[in-house]
Amino acid sequence: MKAMLLAAGRGERLRPLTERLPKPLTPAGGKPLIQWLLERLAAAGCGEAVVNLSHLGEQLAAFLGDGTRFGLRIALSREAEPLETAGGIARALPLLGAAPFLVVNADIYCEFDFSRLLGFSLQSNLAQGDFSLRGAAVGNDAAPRYTYAGIAVMSPALVAGVPPGAKAQLAPLLRAAAAEGRLSGELYAGRWQDVGTPERLAALEKMLASDHGHR
Repeated sequence: MKAMLLAAGRGERLRPLTERLPKPLTPAGGKPLIQWLLERLAAAGCGEAVVNLSHLGEQLAAFLGDGTRFGLRIALSREAEPLETAGGIARALPLLGAAPFLVVNADIYCEFDFSRLLGFSLQSNLAQGDFSLRGAAVGNDAAPRYTYAGIAVMSPALVAGVPPGAKAQLAPLLRAAAAEGRLSGELYAGRWQDVGTPERLAALEKMLASDHGHR
């Protein structure tokens, strides 16, 4: 199964850092965020990844190369301007192919075991991924609600209605799939941190520094 890392966003809330550095290259614990993810994907058995680029994209392209040093083959999907999540995925479909693929936000740190999803069968579902959760069924009701962690297995059919090159958000498509009973999920209780603000980045640095100090 291929993986797609979403790396085209501007990272507005991390300015001024992201005025000179694409958000996925933000260092944490001595490595850029995207490097943690690529190495974890390779260790889980993923062999191919697609990364979408836009804001300061050539910096990211230079860092990624062809992926060899991370143990992956990397293809790049360039966007003249960020197309939002669903728009970016739709544009990358020619590189992803017709089979389900793993999607990961490139601006998170997590210790999720990707090997559990690389062989996942969606069956009739469109995706497995702020929704309610009853067992494995994802919904939009008043049951306990959890944050979408930016990790999912998706069918190309989920974004089939998005014209290539169009801007489109992912959340409405996931909500529609949930309403049709075609979205499943699970609760992840391990380490996960988005790096949307300087405060969250500082919290992640503190956590990773503590890990290093205990070794």
